[in-house]
Amino acid sequence: MSRIHQRRLFCSITLLFLLVFIYDKPTSAQSGNWRFGVIEGYEAPEDATTLGVGWTRVRFHWAETQAGGPGTWTAPVSEEQINGEINSGRMVVALLIGVPDWARDGQRLPQGLWSPPDDPGNLWANFVREAVGRYHGRIDHWIIWNEPDIADATAPGHTWPGSVEDFFQLQRTAFLVAKQVNPNAVIHLPAFTHFWDPTFFDRFLATVTADPMAAGHNFYFDVATAHLYFQPDSIYNIIQGFYGTMASYGIAKPIWLVETNAPPINDPAWPVANWTLSVTQAEQAAFVPQALASALAAGAERIALYKLKDTAGDRVANPEPFGLVRENGNRRPAYTTYRLAIRYLAGVTAASRERWDGVGQIRLAQEDRTTTVLFARLPLPQQAQVTAVANTALLIDMWGESRPITATNGLYMIDLPGALCRQSIGDYCMIGGTTYYLVQAAEEGSVPLPTAAGADEVTATAVSLTPVAAPATATPFPTPLPTVTATALPTATGTQTAVPTLTPTTIPSPTPSSVDDMATAAAPVPGSPTPTGAPPLAAARPGGNGSFWLLLAGVLLCLGAGWWWNGRRSL
Repeated sequence: MSRIHQRRLFCSITLLFLLVFIYDKPTSAQSGNWRFGVIEGYEAPEDATTLGVGWTRVRFHWAETQAGGPGTWTAPVSEEQINGEINSGRMVVALLIGVPDWARDGQRLPQGLWSPPDDPGNLWANFVREAVGRYHGRIDHWIIWNEPDIADATAPGHTWPGSVEDFFQLQRTAFLVAKQVNPNAVIHLPAFTHFWDPTFFDRFLATVTADPMAAGHNFYFDVATAHLYFQPDSIYNIIQGFYGTMASYGIAKPIWLVETNAPPINDPAWPVANWTLSVTQAEQAAFVPQALASALAAGAERIALYKLKDTAGDRVANPEPFGLVRENGNRRPAYTTYRLAIRYLAGVTAASRERWDGVGQIRLAQEDRTTTVLFARLPLPQQAQVTAVANTALLIDMWGESRPITATNGLYMIDLPGALCRQSIGDYCMIGGTTYYLVQAAEEGSVPLPTAAGADEVTATAVSLTPVAAPATATPFPTPLPTVTATALPTATGTQTAVPTLTPTTIPSPTPSSVDDMATAAAPVPGSPTPTGAPPLAAARPGGNGSFWLLLAGVLLCLGAGWWWNGRRSL
């Protein structure tokens, strides 16, 4: 072999090795699961990575961050924690809230709030300028305040002492200052709860659009935000209502459901006496995929669960435990169902609520498949009928147990176990029963099916599933509601990973008693390990800047080898 061929072979092997290393390295969960997040991922970063979430929220409370005055900065979230989230592939969204005593005026609002943003006496503008400037390029999404629609000063969660007009000025100031400091900043409205004051969002937008400069400044926000809990039905209706309210003012912005959950009352690690609504751990686990699917069908661009882990201060702030992970590090059942939901709901491009009576049926379009989310909304078992896209499909329950089924006469007929129904909303259970994913390939044969013994016996048109629970009494079956047109979902900027190939999992499906027994024993809840042959939740994809430097090193190594070889030839 000639020396020039040897040199080319050396360079080729070197670059091939580097490319294999780069492409085999797991990278950002955001690239594949960018829609789904969790609040305060830094509290348990390994658990957040295992979930596969693509983003998280951190909070900068002004009174804590600048407790010593305007010249100080002691962030409640450390640089190491923020960098850890970014390095783990999670986009960081920051929440700005609070006023320290030294910065309040006589109305308990920030001093100088109504002064121009560039006036040094506008202390809120100074705080926003400092925060956005400090994290420029690392944190580009900023939520301005939290739940200002809770007007009752005695209510838990009350944060805003001013009027709607005062809040508009707070939002306007933050938007103008942030965009000046970081033109790439994405400014969110505060999350609205709706239930405390259903008129607040409308009144706020009326105030915004009355400003003649608002349209030229994008109406002073890029994203609308919601916090909605407990009821998948309300999640759908309120998000749709928010879109309608914006449309009535000629505004078209995406909506993020930044907080949702249905905290349980029956975890012995945190028993709840004064609960808001009665939810078991099994129901919380079922709520997660139902809430995600409902939000997607309503058009939510991103969704996050509040929160990842219980912390010491939570017992004072909240009567119920919201964490997917207990304070001692053990996982609640909802952690498992969230992880699986992220896996099967990734890559959704359009969604529609096809049926909403005794059966919740939400159809999700994805690049290479269609996933229909199914659950009963009444205490007694129900039957779903799903139009077949492919002749054979996978049916997966919310714990990961899967089986193949075959359509007959263009339909899949699936028997669903009834809901626990600890809490009802009208004629229906607040939270539905065990949730299932019916996954059909966009093209016949592209979804792998199980090959285990007995798998080919599951070919009946009606598949009976073991109920989680069913109370003795039933609610009368109501008239079906009309079908809703599919909502095209917004596409995130940046690169996304390809949708993973579906492979059946092998996790047993717990009964309701076993789900709650796991909590009673305060033992770790089994996760949903990646099945053999399936890709990891964070799919392997090209890396970021590190990949560039590795390739550059390879090129330089080849050039150096060429120089060395030429030197030897000249000897």
